[in-house]
Amino acid sequence: MKDRTELTQQSVAKGFMVLTISMMSVKVLSVLYTPFLRHILGAAGWGVYSSTYTIFTYIYTIANAGIPVAIAKLVAELEAKGNYKDALKTFKVSRTLLIVIGAVLSLFMFIFATPLNKAFNSTESILATRWLAPGILFTSIMCAYKGYFQGIGDMTPTAVSQVGEQILNIIFSLLFAAMLIGKGPSYGAAGGTVGTIVGAVGASLYFIWIYSKNSEKVRHRKNVEGVKRHSNEEILKLILRYAFPITIASALQNAGPIVDLKIVKGRLLAQGLSEVLVETQWGFIALYNTLISIPMAIMGALAIALVPAISRLSALKDKKALKVNIKSSYRVAFMISVPCAVGFAVLSVPILKILGYDMEVSPLLIWGSWVLVFYAISLIQTSILQGLGKVTLVTVFSVLGILVKAIVNYVLVGIPSIGIIGAVWGNGACYLVMMFLFQWQINKSIGVRTNLLTCAIKPVIAGLVMGIGTSLVFKLINGGLGFVLSGYILNLIAAGITIIIAGVIYVIVLISIGGVRKSDLNSLPGKLTKLIPPKVYSKLR
Repeated sequence: MKDRTELTQQSVAKGFMVLTISMMSVKVLSVLYTPFLRHILGAAGWGVYSSTYTIFTYIYTIANAGIPVAIAKLVAELEAKGNYKDALKTFKVSRTLLIVIGAVLSLFMFIFATPLNKAFNSTESILATRWLAPGILFTSIMCAYKGYFQGIGDMTPTAVSQVGEQILNIIFSLLFAAMLIGKGPSYGAAGGTVGTIVGAVGASLYFIWIYSKNSEKVRHRKNVEGVKRHSNEEILKLILRYAFPITIASALQNAGPIVDLKIVKGRLLAQGLSEVLVETQWGFIALYNTLISIPMAIMGALAIALVPAISRLSALKDKKALKVNIKSSYRVAFMISVPCAVGFAVLSVPILKILGYDMEVSPLLIWGSWVLVFYAISLIQTSILQGLGKVTLVTVFSVLGILVKAIVNYVLVGIPSIGIIGAVWGNGACYLVMMFLFQWQINKSIGVRTNLLTCAIKPVIAGLVMGIGTSLVFKLINGGLGFVLSGYILNLIAAGITIIIAGVIYVIVLISIGGVRKSDLNSLPGKLTKLIPPKVYSKLR
């Protein structure tokens, strides 16, 4: 039993590492290609494109949030019981269901593009929304295969498909945006959506190819004797029973961007700004979100890894171990999110210059960097509560957070001196409310109090020291190299060296004040912890 458990944990860690590398690669590619697309489309065209994607992403969530998770869960359970025939049948039934749902929602997005975009103050996005509509169908097909391969424990096809999909997206989005921008921002934005469809089609074809390679072997596997078989109707009911609440929860939890699209743009228009200027400012928010998505990809991967650990400890009713695991996860979350937030705030201008982003994004990074910390902790807390079986409460608290966000957005964005900065403050208010409510419920559920403040103090101290050091180091390096270099190269080298030194300062200070413990490293994959130098590791408590 012990060997089997260790083998399972190794398999999970391997899959986690593969997905983490894939997710980070996709995020980095997205950040790097964004300025090229932004340059082609212009400020207004980029805003139109970003508005379209906000609508698309929300419909995508409705289509694909629940069923792929249900496929993975049911396939894994059936495979574990030796019911290989029904595991395959589950995939086939789910694939048909997702194709139907994807087709219906694609038609909905195409037919109702005009009222949808008018409702969200995005009339320039109507054409792009119609062009992007088929993407829902193809992503639904792709997600069916993702769920199946995750269910059988093979994460490699998902990882490969994500990177390949993003590469196709970049190539065709840039190509068609450049071809069509001459007709105006609406056509340029529509052209920029072509890559999404091509990427989804390419990823789907890759999954189909991988599946067909193994299908003969899979079809001929024999069930364990005596295993209970299920009819198509029974399997469909199981899928819907599991997928429906997840879909509802995801739709509510991910309503933030769509709320922003409605309220932020509406309040900017109410100030008397033109639609073109409003689209431009919405584009700045999209660039800000693109940047903070990189560290959040790491936090997302950690959150995924946390759920099974919490579930096991909860089942064993081991409150002491639960508290240790939760506190360790918080410390890791603070250790990662705090330096990222400080780095974005202190080096906002150099980072934006390197990436070719608009300087107008700098205030959003400076004022909104701290949101990253609240977002990271609330994401970890969400996983903890899911592991404790509190899915409904996660949804309720998320809705309360979104309501607070809507109120703050409405008030602050409507103040001309604050404007779009009010949108990131609204996000901060949302995650802050969720963070306190989540923590209250976690303490109540495990019957042991865990204090967020004690987990945050040392990373924050190290982050502040790093921030001061980062500012001074950049000025010194920038001034020193300014005698021989200038422009982009000077900024790139100065910022690159500063980021490395900042990381060293943060780690040294954090270790020196006892901010890292060996137990905290259990939240990370083994291959990552092996990269820590032995001398450094020996100093950890």
